[in-house]
Amino acid sequence: MIDKFLGMFSNDIGIDLGTANTLIFVRGKGIVLSEPSIVAIDKATNKVLAVGKEAKEMIGKTPEHIQVIRPLKDGVIADFDTTQSMLKYFIQKVHTNFPLISILNPRPRVVIGVPSGITTVEKRAVIDAARQAGAREVYLIAEPMAAAIGAGLPIDTPGGNMIVDIGGGTSEIAVISLSGLVISNSIRVAGDEMNEAIINYLKRNNHILIGEQTAESIKVNLGSAYSTDRDNKTIEIRGRDMTGMPRSIMISGKEIREALEDVITQIVNAVKSTLEKTPPELAADIVERGIVLAGGGSLIHGLDKRLKEETDLPVVYCEDPLTAVAKGIGKTIQSIELIKKVSMK
Repeated sequence: MIDKFLGMFSNDIGIDLGTANTLIFVRGKGIVLSEPSIVAIDKATNKVLAVGKEAKEMIGKTPEHIQVIRPLKDGVIADFDTTQSMLKYFIQKVHTNFPLISILNPRPRVVIGVPSGITTVEKRAVIDAARQAGAREVYLIAEPMAAAIGAGLPIDTPGGNMIVDIGGGTSEIAVISLSGLVISNSIRVAGDEMNEAIINYLKRNNHILIGEQTAESIKVNLGSAYSTDRDNKTIEIRGRDMTGMPRSIMISGKEIREALEDVITQIVNAVKSTLEKTPPELAADIVERGIVLAGGGSLIHGLDKRLKEETDLPVVYCEDPLTAVAKGIGKTIQSIELIKKVSMK
């Protein structure tokens, strides 16, 4: 009864805790925060200097005593203390305590999206970090489940719904029926590995060193998973050559497609492997409904065409791939019954 009463005034939140970006959904307000999952710390005092967008602007530009950290790796916590500081900062930034709520419900209920392949130890780290950051209750929901809910798929019906959610640290592939993950496959290969592949390719083949943000820009502007007109597009990039001197070169879309090929192949093979393990009745539904793509990493040019060619199935993007997980978590926090139904046990 008390929980129901508090729910009337609730500003409970959902968190898409991503390797690259963190999105926060506040009940009744929608997505109110979308910032990089990055923290800048003074190494001498261990003091947090900046979080999110401010910290991202510091990458590659800090003096020796300032360290810019990505506290999450492959979708899970790699640095507990820094993740806790980041979560606390984000929760305080978006969680406005109205007077009545301050007395009756000072700490929010928090639902967090995590990779479906997360270990028990990793689950505990996420829950502990959220509680230390101010959460009253913490529930975890598998990211492909959240993405499917955010994409508007009929997850509660007895039929196969296939979602491929590609983020910064993990690619999540799942077949969902009756509000459960029938088959799921989580691989720690996604957007960050694409950036790393570009950096390594240019170092090996063009003898030029570039940073993470430059690689991200190249991926967005030239990257592709399928041979298209983008192969012929060229852009100028700047970096440092092997002698340490600044240098600029021209690169083509074809080169970057070659750079990304191994990463794309791993993702495609994970999708095919999941399909091979899908029960026949659900596979029949997927033939009709197709594969739904979500997540920022899925926006790599031509991925839908590549998957369609490799699987011979319809492939479509959800309405807003970047926010599908956050929106799905947002829908979940509207009902404690739904939270308990789809949360990870």
